[in-house]
Order: sequence, then structure tokens, then C-alpha cells
Amino acid sequence: MFLPHSLTTMLYFQLVIMAGTVMLAYYFEYTDTFNVHVQGFFCYEIAYTKPYLGPEDTSAIPPALLYAVVSGVPTLLITVTETVLFLIQYTSKDLDSREKTMVNGDCCYLNPLVRRTFRFLGVYMFGLFTTDIFVNAGQVVTGNLAPHFLTVCKPNYTALGCQQALRYISHQEACTGNEDDILRARKTFPSKEAALSVYAAVYMAMYITFTVRAKGTRLAKPVMSLGLMCLAFLTGINRVAEYRNHWSDVIAGFIIGVAIATFLVVCVVHNFKGKQLLNEDPPQDPLSNDPMVNSPRVESPLEKYIASQVTELRMDDEDLSSRSLKGRLLSFFSWITGKSSRFRHLQSTRQ
Repeated sequence: MFLPHSLTTMLYFQLVIMAGTVMLAYYFEYTDTFNVHVQGFFCYEIAYTKPYLGPEDTSAIPPALLYAVVSGVPTLLITVTETVLFLIQYTSKDLDSREKTMVNGDCCYLNPLVRRTFRFLGVYMFGLFTTDIFVNAGQVVTGNLAPHFLTVCKPNYTALGCQQALRYISHQEACTGNEDDILRARKTFPSKEAALSVYAAVYMAMYITFTVRAKGTRLAKPVMSLGLMCLAFLTGINRVAEYRNHWSDVIAGFIIGVAIATFLVVCVVHNFKGKQLLNEDPPQDPLSNDPMVNSPRVESPLEKYIASQVTELRMDDEDLSSRSLKGRLLSFFSWITGKSSRFRHLQSTRQ
């Protein structure tokens, strides 16, 4: 089955959207195109005087490990699951009845396994980059300070006049610490690690719940789903325990991740209810069911002779049945007339 021109156009359009999403996430993450909002602080504010435990790479859950897990584990899980489901259906179906979708006339067909895998992984990756964009946009717009902000900022309280009265410092030149550490300390709301981890956990939990329907998995699916959610929750707790985010940052990240994952699963992939990997019946031509399009049927001489003989036999049977009915009626009326004549004779003799 060849893809129509409209479907090919939509495919290219989706690729353009995906490329634009990746580029926007790149500009948010690795460039200074978007300036972070400079939020002020009060002198000696207790909420921002927590100790600084080192750069992100020294964390119990470093960003490199988190990014590798949220991108690699779902890819491996979806690929393995779809392959196993395809092999199970492949061994139980007819080889010639499997669905084949042609991309174009010069290329080979797109296997249902490849189509479903790329669809689910493509939507997942799109949501992953979208979550990153939402989080980065929130961090740039709000500019909320980390719990260890004053520790890395190292403001000169004497020059700022904080010894006499409690003052609100709003200018960026008040900090004397490392500029990179200060910039990272201004980007905490919402928590990126919490959002990405819970997004991956919710997407995978819903994928396992809706896709795996084998017998004996009634408890295995909840255990795996809750285990993924527990790991995401521990990631958020770790951010608070290391004084890298506030509780409000982590909760906001959880809300963003859950919302995006739920929206994509319910509204985009429709609870992973795609087409079957192998169709039981081959696709039929819709024109074959239209009686106006069917070609006229030519009868052979033998068929015409058989039809004429059947018609004659039916007519003979009808004649016989009508004759037999007529004879029965005549005999019945003769019997009635005979009875009546005998009755008249008896009456005449009695008189």
C-alpha cells in the first residue's frame, strides 16, 4: 500500500517540527541567547545560605547519568518489547497476511515493527525535548535562586551596606563569586532533573500498563511502574537533600513532567492502541464491494442449459401439484353428491 501524497507531506512536516524542537532545546541549554532574569535577595537571607556541595558532576545523580537513563532505558525497553510482541504474533499468524506499508516505489516496505517502534520512540523523544524546553523557559523567566545562592554569590556585605539595616539587593554586580556557579544558581525553578525523571517514569509506566497484556503480569506491571515512579521521586528528593533545589522547584518539575507525559500518551498515541503488528485479514479493495463497479458476468452454455433444465423441472412439479389438487377436489365433491343422493333416497322410502 503506497502512502498518499498528503501523508508524505505530513511526515515531512512532523520532521520539521521535531528538528525545530531539538534546535530550540539546544539554544536554551548550550547558548546564552536567552538572558536569565536577575532576581534580587535580602542580606543574610536564610533561605539562600545553605552550603554548596560542589558542581553538578559531583552530585549523587549527575546530569550525565540522568540524561543517559531517561534517553537510553526507554529506547531499549520499547524496542525490546515491540520486538517480542512482533515475534509472538509473527509465529502465530500467516506469513502472507502481514501488513506492508510502502514508503515509495523505489524503497522497500516499512515493517509494522519498525513503524510502531519509531512512532512510540519519536513521540517520547519529542516529549523529552519539550519538557526540557518548558523547564528552561521557566528557569529563564523566573530566575529563582538556589538554596546555596549566597554561598556561591559571596556578596560584599560591607560594600552593600548590609551592616546597618536589612537591605534588598537587586543588581547583578553584588556577587563576587564564580560567574558560572552564580548563573546555575539562578536557574532552579522548576527542577529540570525532577521534570525529566518523572516524565520518563510516567511514559514508561503507561507504556507497560497498556502494551503488555500477557498472562501472569497482573502484579509485574504495577511493580515495574511503581518502581519507575519511585526512582523519579528519589531523584527529586536528592535535589532537595543536596540543597540544589527547593521543594517548590521539585514539585513544579513533577507537575510539568506528568502533564506532558499524560497528554502525549492519551492524545497523541491514544494509550498505545496502534494498529496490530500483523493483520489477520489482508486488506481488501474497497471497489470490489461496489456492485456498480463490478464487471459483468458471462455465463457459459453449460450453465445456461442447467438453468433451463432446472426451470422446466420446477414447472413440471407445479403442474403435478396443481393436477393432484384438482383431482382431490373432484373426488371430494363427488363423494358429497353421492352422500346427498343416498340421503334423499332414504327419505323417499320412509314416506
